[in-house]
Amino acid sequence: MASSTVICDTEPWKNLRDHVEDIKKTHLRDLMTDTKRCQSMMVEFDGLLLDYSRQCATLETMDKLFKLAEAANLKQKIGRMYNGEHINSTENRSVLHIALRAPRDSVIQSDGKNVVPDVWKVLDKIREFSETVRNGSWVGATGKALTDVISVGIGGSFLGPLFVHTALQTGLTLKPADPEASKFAKGRQLRFLANVDPVDVARNITGLNPETTLVVVVSKTFTTAETMLNARTLREWISSALGPSAVAKHMVAVSTNLKLVEEFGIDTNNAFAFWDWVGGRYSVCSAVGVLPLSLQYGFSVVEKFLKGASSIDQHFYSAPFEKNIPDQCTQGTSSEMMNRFHCPVLSCMFHYALVLLGLLSVWNVSFLGYPARAILPYSQALEKFAPHIQQVSMESNGKGVSIDGVPLPFDAGEIDFGEPGTNGQHSFYQLVHQGHVIPCDFIGVVKSQQPVYLKGEVVNNHDELMSNFFAQPDALAYGKTPEQLRNENVPQHLVPHKTFSGNRPSLSLLLPSLNAYNIGQLLAIYEHRIGVQGFLWGINSFDQWGVELGKSLASQVRKQLNAARTKGKPVEGFNHSTTSLLKRYLEASSDVPSDPCTLLPQI
Repeated sequence: MASSTVICDTEPWKNLRDHVEDIKKTHLRDLMTDTKRCQSMMVEFDGLLLDYSRQCATLETMDKLFKLAEAANLKQKIGRMYNGEHINSTENRSVLHIALRAPRDSVIQSDGKNVVPDVWKVLDKIREFSETVRNGSWVGATGKALTDVISVGIGGSFLGPLFVHTALQTGLTLKPADPEASKFAKGRQLRFLANVDPVDVARNITGLNPETTLVVVVSKTFTTAETMLNARTLREWISSALGPSAVAKHMVAVSTNLKLVEEFGIDTNNAFAFWDWVGGRYSVCSAVGVLPLSLQYGFSVVEKFLKGASSIDQHFYSAPFEKNIPDQCTQGTSSEMMNRFHCPVLSCMFHYALVLLGLLSVWNVSFLGYPARAILPYSQALEKFAPHIQQVSMESNGKGVSIDGVPLPFDAGEIDFGEPGTNGQHSFYQLVHQGHVIPCDFIGVVKSQQPVYLKGEVVNNHDELMSNFFAQPDALAYGKTPEQLRNENVPQHLVPHKTFSGNRPSLSLLLPSLNAYNIGQLLAIYEHRIGVQGFLWGINSFDQWGVELGKSLASQVRKQLNAARTKGKPVEGFNHSTTSLLKRYLEASSDVPSDPCTLLPQI
């Protein structure tokens, strides 16, 4: 049962708060000279290498953080999630995105029922449907193959699938001789329509032929305002070109509201289910992501993605706090800490690091006072990863009260942002190096998806990229002192401008490659990290009431705009500022017809 005690009232929290003063007396350039400390802060699993030695933390800090985890009942909370208990108490739901990628023979209960067979029933349906579309058995209304897909959804129905698609699309033709890779996505397109802005519609349909286009409408309730308006727009685009009867051949749904799906004109046999125990931002492994991605790449590729995520799920749940470790792993490190929490050097103890990532984020935000986190993948293929994690993190943990409704007397949640390296270096790294302290996640990949070699160059393109991946964390950690600058004969008036304080925390995650399996692993690592943060803060990371108020107010504005456009009614019922803005908007767009004929983008 949840406790009304706020975590900051516990002794471990108070001990960590006192410990901050000790950490402020240290500097990363000194901590990094401790080889045993650095060795203990590197962990490897399945080709992944995590290095958190550049965090502003000592082994004593780690010990205190794990005691905080014990005070927060972290192990029990993780167990409750995996056991299907209704840990999303405000919506009275289980939280089981882990079931979406569980092996077929797994048993994961929700309300007394094993949900895994239902998951695989949908996955098998997706496999069969995507194969019929890809092999040309399923064709459009005019008999042409459906080679182009537009996935219509917003929020978690968009950001997660877009991240995976962007990560996969440049890597699957790396080895044309591979019999699987040669058939993945050749001759196919996948686009995502999210924003209700008509410009987004225009960009998505530009260059596409309705005859060869399949639209996937993603809305659990089939009532999401933006998604359904976009869906109706694409339905008009298809029916105006091919006739109303073509909708059943060119549109499918990911939804549980079969009644509205049928009323829309979509065959309910082509509706793919997901469940209320899946939050939107955690739904990429459901039909929300698996269907459009399978249509583009084939189910076999997406299944590898699911297996990668599942591999992390299983390690996250592997008794992260209790198993003792071999004696040889305790050398140079607190034996008490090692016996309680495993040796971080062993690959079989990777679950330790998964918990640790969440602990360190809480340390940085709530104790060191660093509210933001920069996600910096040194891979252009991961350009959509930070926006996805931005939603997962900020929608999950952007809360001001505990799960019991008690106002939090401390800061929770992170401000997440990011950009691929080296682009970000020429954008916001100035602030990261010499402005606000922002903990950074550096994500690198050993093997490039698209290697380039130029004769006569000092290094190849990927080595140039990775040179920056390795250099930036040290630059943040060590900085550059005035003494060093003077020794380099830097003019005195420039010394303050060229001084770098250093002592800026970061961690580095090195992936062996960027294939579907590794992409799944990366996703699950961050999902569980965010969950650990919420469990420690004592908040509900799986509801999102903060998005509701703005939507409710938008409904009032929508009614006002309709009344003003169609009946000439004056703007009323709003404050002075909003009234003035609405009047200006209506006056400046008075040429909009009150009863318009259908008009689609003309690009």
